[in-house]
Amino acid sequence: MEKNPKYFIVEGSLLPDVFLKTAQVNRLLQSGAVRTVGEATQQIGLSRSAYYKYKDGIKPFFEASIHSIITFQILLSDEAGLLSNILRVFAQFGANILTINQTIPVNGQAAVTVSAQTDAMNQSIEELMEALRRAEGVGRLEIIARE
Repeated sequence: MEKNPKYFIVEGSLLPDVFLKTAQVNRLLQSGAVRTVGEATQQIGLSRSAYYKYKDGIKPFFEASIHSIITFQILLSDEAGLLSNILRVFAQFGANILTINQTIPVNGQAAVTVSAQTDAMNQSIEELMEALRRAEGVGRLEIIARE
């Protein structure tokens, strides 16, 4: 007998507005930008009852990555010091590097795999990925595993 899946990954633009607003209220509360649920729901334009109905069921994809190990694959230009800069970004975010593997550069690019423990990070996985994408020499960045 086939069971229906309990969880789904859905592109945010396909979700009803109530789910997106619930996630926004959660972010406001977690960031400390507001003190109460009432303030947050009023600011976002969501009823308190709708918030309480969905608050535990909607979370950003990367929020599930907290307290875990994430493996990133980065395509990096073959230039002196770039790997050091990438590792510095991880350190600035409070990620604990567990392993680093780098291939021999081909056509001026090397694939770098970094596994990092993310439970002590001071910012979100999304913010870390954005900072890594902006780093000099990064051609491609993706998460290839989460534990």
